[in-house]
Amino acid sequence: MDYSKLKTIIEGLLFMAGDEGLNKRQLADIMEIEGDLAADLVYELHRDLAREGRGVQVTEIAGSYRLTTHPEHAAYFERMAYTPTRSQLSQAALETLSIVAYKQPITRIDIEEIRGVKSDRAIQSLVSKDLIEEVGRADAIGRPILYGTTKSFLDYFGLPSIKALPEPKTVDVDDALEEQTQMLFERLGERQTTIDEFIPVRETDSTEEPAS
Repeated sequence: MDYSKLKTIIEGLLFMAGDEGLNKRQLADIMEIEGDLAADLVYELHRDLAREGRGVQVTEIAGSYRLTTHPEHAAYFERMAYTPTRSQLSQAALETLSIVAYKQPITRIDIEEIRGVKSDRAIQSLVSKDLIEEVGRADAIGRPILYGTTKSFLDYFGLPSIKALPEPKTVDVDDALEEQTQMLFERLGERQTTIDEFIPVRETDSTEEPAS
């Protein structure tokens, strides 16, 4: 079996897949190989790109492999185009997103109780950006909508899963919200999780109204 050729095929497939990426099962099905072999080849491709000092790297986000650029080159990419999430997410939206991320599933009323202001506009904005979505209905009067984060949320913030959210250290509700919001802001500028961080080391080298 020509492993070098298989790695070039994977590189091409990940390039074609773009932001969606491909998981090891999809790669295995497309290439008609075992899933573990597909994962091993992705890891080796990751090492090859790093060793050769290439301009792209293999990362895993939300369970899918993809080709991404290097964080240290970010200044050049920002000159070419502003990051959409930085330019579009307001403070109100980010606060609301923080609450949903840490308290999901959660209703609009509960969000407003935490924030102290009406959050209809922020929720609509986050839904339209596919960062949160309806995940069910609460067992309460009126069966209010429960909101949770989406796969796009994981993509935006470079998280392999919702469990990877940083834990706030404060106890006070207001302080915790501020800390959670700040951590998500910081996450926008952080590098994406690379394969080295989750694969074990191997032997082979707007103005809002108060809520009522």
